[in-house]
Amino acid sequence: MRFGYAEACLRHDTGPRHPESPDRLRAIRRELATRHGVEYVDPGPASIETIRRVHDDAYVDRLETFCADGGGEWDADTVAVAATWDAALESAGLAVWAARAALSGAGGRETPFSLGRPPGHHAVADDAMGFCFLNNVAIAARSALDSGSTDAARDDAGRVAVVDWDVHHGNGTQELFFDRGDVLYTSIHERGLYPGTGAIEETGTGAGEGTTCNVPLPAGAGDAAYAAAVDGIVAPLVADFAPDLLLVSAGFDAHGRDPISRMDVSTEGYGLLATRMADLARVSDAALAFVLEGGYGLDTLAGGVGTVNEVFDGYESAEPEGEPDERARDVIEETRRIHGLG
Repeated sequence: MRFGYAEACLRHDTGPRHPESPDRLRAIRRELATRHGVEYVDPGPASIETIRRVHDDAYVDRLETFCADGGGEWDADTVAVAATWDAALESAGLAVWAARAALSGAGGRETPFSLGRPPGHHAVADDAMGFCFLNNVAIAARSALDSGSTDAARDDAGRVAVVDWDVHHGNGTQELFFDRGDVLYTSIHERGLYPGTGAIEETGTGAGEGTTCNVPLPAGAGDAAYAAAVDGIVAPLVADFAPDLLLVSAGFDAHGRDPISRMDVSTEGYGLLATRMADLARVSDAALAFVLEGGYGLDTLAGGVGTVNEVFDGYESAEPEGEPDERARDVIEETRRIHGLG
């Protein structure tokens, strides 16, 4: 894989007890140093013009001023310092690079993975929340839709699919594309967890009706439930949507040992999910890129990213043992019904 990384992202200092700390990236880098096929790219920050395609002008100005004045608590969970502004621009720039690199034809072992922080999928058009200031994956998607590929051999991205496997629902990404027909947003997340959005019935509106799909699995769901959700819901929806670009909002906080969730995905399970995404991209003839979201156990986060990398270096993940429990099966069946999948 090719990993996007910028030192500026380490300077977003959230304090000694905040789960979204610079140590997350340091742990990933240490893990990747033990792996094969790793290359780093620092593409530089996203432009203000690119940011403003997704976020309201007044919010962008307010955030820049807030950081310039030294930062502080934007809300109880979302903390900034002076360097947060530059870190957020770099994090968005890394996601834009990942999308454009994927569209330019990089594939196989060269699949791009953006290692940016702060994360982004909770940020809405006019507000920061949930550790997120700029919605990196949404900015990447809009950049691909608005600019297309830099490679004349590939068509511009007319349709983008976002698969969000972070344990928290990406309310910001959903809201930003809820009424658009050219972006498919699918989320597998823990039911009832922050921010409390992501119900099965939230399917989009207007031109976007049917292009939002939420799979709110019950606490305790693990590899078998996630694989079943991808196979029974995400894969057929994405294949039918036929995107030019598949972006993965890759959070690793559904791991069974993550400190702030109650799910039970294993490190091997993230390899399985990455394999499913690679297969889905091939079937859909879509470019594929990953954008880092959450994951707050340093060892499990680093191990998950490392395992995803191994998938693109030839590693074959084992299929999960057992079946989803009855609660998870009920959610999957209801989601399939609402989206006309049988």
